[in-house]
Amino acid sequence: MRELPNKLVDRFGRSVDYVRLSVTDRCDFRCVYCMAEDMTFVPKPDVLTLEELYRVSQAFVELGVGKIRLTGGEPLIRNNILSLIEQLGQLDGLDQLVLTTNGSQLQRMAGRLHEYGVKRINISLDTLHGRKFRHLTRHGNLDQVIAGIDTAVATGFERIKINAVILKGRNEDEALDLVNFARQRAIDIAFIEEMPLGLIDEHDRALSYCSSDELREIIGRRHTLQSLGEPAGDAGPARYFSMADSPTRVGFISPHSHNFCHLCNRVRVTAEGRLLLCLGNEHSVDLRAVLRSPAYTPEILKRAIIDAIAIKPERHYFDNSGEPDIVRFMNMTGG
Repeated sequence: MRELPNKLVDRFGRSVDYVRLSVTDRCDFRCVYCMAEDMTFVPKPDVLTLEELYRVSQAFVELGVGKIRLTGGEPLIRNNILSLIEQLGQLDGLDQLVLTTNGSQLQRMAGRLHEYGVKRINISLDTLHGRKFRHLTRHGNLDQVIAGIDTAVATGFERIKINAVILKGRNEDEALDLVNFARQRAIDIAFIEEMPLGLIDEHDRALSYCSSDELREIIGRRHTLQSLGEPAGDAGPARYFSMADSPTRVGFISPHSHNFCHLCNRVRVTAEGRLLLCLGNEHSVDLRAVLRSPAYTPEILKRAIIDAIAIKPERHYFDNSGEPDIVRFMNMTGG
């Protein structure tokens, strides 16, 4: 029997030490760039149980993964999610337990998240105008989200970051306002180019696409941005810039205009247990089948993960045609 490695390395020499773990494909919002308004979700029996999510996490940590990000859908609406977070926070070898959320539940949950070991939080916020927020999210309440952000700031997480997707004709005029919102709270902000995932009819992606370079030019008119170098480590895929008069960092995640695949150190696990090796490809392995097999053992699960890393592709090939490169929606992908 082959000896199990203590770290995961793909065939291109990239170490995989970061897992984005989707705990649900459901969400209390319906953001226009993430999903259709009338969604069909995964049947609940097909979603990994909390115990299965823990087993997957434990296997990855034992294979050298030091960072797990909980995502959704909206992870904080998953029943009993805090019990899983408490368990994950106690995993030996897990250096970073982090979370991406829409902020709707933070006002009531931030304290326990911090207590159970969540170190950093990313919060989605695309506009500071209530009516526009309602339209972009279809169901969201801006005041509730801002209250959640402020509660998180007061709670004392190591780092908080706003994630903003900018769409032309919708919110490109708010880039500076969003930067100032982050500056007022001494938190980071990252602007994300819209991902071509899922077939949507709400807007034309080719027309709404706003590049990172355009946003940098807009922000640079007001603030001098100093590059902090290539994405690495805690920065994830964002290229960050500092400002001399603020601790806030401004990041740009640019899957279209500035491909970062050569630096990729991450994989994703969907709520139904598909191990996705690349955001922009369909290379995947069914971990749920392994977990629910009568022959299941932790070692078999770890070997399935090791074998999967061998098919991690070198890169994706997103384009700006407006047509989705991948049919699955972002909520099914795991953030």
